[in-house]
Amino acid sequence: MWLGFAALAYVCDQLTKLWVTSTMVEGQTTPVIPGILQWYYIRNSGAAFSIGENFTWFFTLVMAAVAVFIIWLSRRIGSFWWAIGLGLLLGGALGNLTDRLFRPPSFGMGHVVDFISFPHFAIFNMADMGVVGGVITVCILTLIGIPLGGRKTAKAAAAKADDDSTAGETDND
Repeated sequence: MWLGFAALAYVCDQLTKLWVTSTMVEGQTTPVIPGILQWYYIRNSGAAFSIGENFTWFFTLVMAAVAVFIIWLSRRIGSFWWAIGLGLLLGGALGNLTDRLFRPPSFGMGHVVDFISFPHFAIFNMADMGVVGGVITVCILTLIGIPLGGRKTAKAAAAKADDDSTAGETDND
């Protein structure tokens, strides 16, 4: 199941990048919802907010490591929500890794195609959305105590049981 979410994120990312690169010229801006959303085709050599533009090779290695780690971790997924989170994360990482490996200027140093723009905020792509959505899902699952295997941890269950047993008590002092 996680592989399906990864494939969905990856295919959406690659198809939208193909659409942008075949219908727009770099630097072109197309209003979608004027003042709120626009397509703005750029190529980003750095990470989010163009941080680390001279370290493209580093981001390539990080994305490859993240992908390998998620694939290794996937054998332990026992939760629908973890499958969504890790699948989106993997699909997004592979989407941007594909750009790093196969887009100009060179293998491993390629620039990522970004095009979704909220003026005065950021320019990103579908892979970035997959990564952010996956990370948010994983963080929420971790915070509420749902492990990769799909059952709440004993600690979370004990805390809930303790909360339930004290919920009916009142302070009579």
